[in-house]
Amino acid sequence: MSLNIGRQAVPALRRCGSLLAFPIVLATCYVFAQPSLSALQAQLVARFGAARSALLDDWGRVLAQARNAGEERKLALVNDFFNKNILFEDDISTWQQADYWATPLETIGQGKGDCEDFAIAKYFSLRMAGIPISKMRLVYVKAQLTGGGEFVQRAHMVLAYYSRPQADPLILDNLQKAIQPASKRRDLQPVFSFNSEGIFAGVSGAEPPSAGKLGRLSRWENLLQRARAEGFD
Repeated sequence: MSLNIGRQAVPALRRCGSLLAFPIVLATCYVFAQPSLSALQAQLVARFGAARSALLDDWGRVLAQARNAGEERKLALVNDFFNKNILFEDDISTWQQADYWATPLETIGQGKGDCEDFAIAKYFSLRMAGIPISKMRLVYVKAQLTGGGEFVQRAHMVLAYYSRPQADPLILDNLQKAIQPASKRRDLQPVFSFNSEGIFAGVSGAEPPSAGKLGRLSRWENLLQRARAEGFD
């Protein structure tokens, strides 16, 4: 994943059947705290009913196991949990909105989500399991897919993990079960990346965030605010 595109050159991309623009705002930093699972359980039942309570309990057990594991094992546990337990569905069907970024609680509550929701849920979960924010990036990519015997490109989001700043990142993706180095994902063309520290023009783990570490996507900013309200901060 070597393509570097400045944020001023980022186009609106067709993703999951909808058009996505990238408005950018400035914001203060967020630090994730460990939410109370019992408090999350109460919120989940109040908003989505009791049907997903068992899934939230399973998530809590996976996080407890991951906290005591090495970093690559943490990745595998969290990646497998969401890929096996969450159905892929677009935002129109799930939220009756063209584009909605769900918190992990909302994704578990619905039991489904699109590519952003998978990547975001894995990001929050790995942060709770002890992976530093500096080692993770949410990455917008152009994914080359096969449809009707032809190759098509779709905007897509994955989660990248960097064992060290100069490392070839490992890619956590809902399209593929296996976690692979970015260099082996020839089907993905990176556009830009971001995390809780800011937006990055490319995907190198060594580059600093733009806008003095305060650059944000407005949807990401909104997501972080809702996550805070749920108890993640």
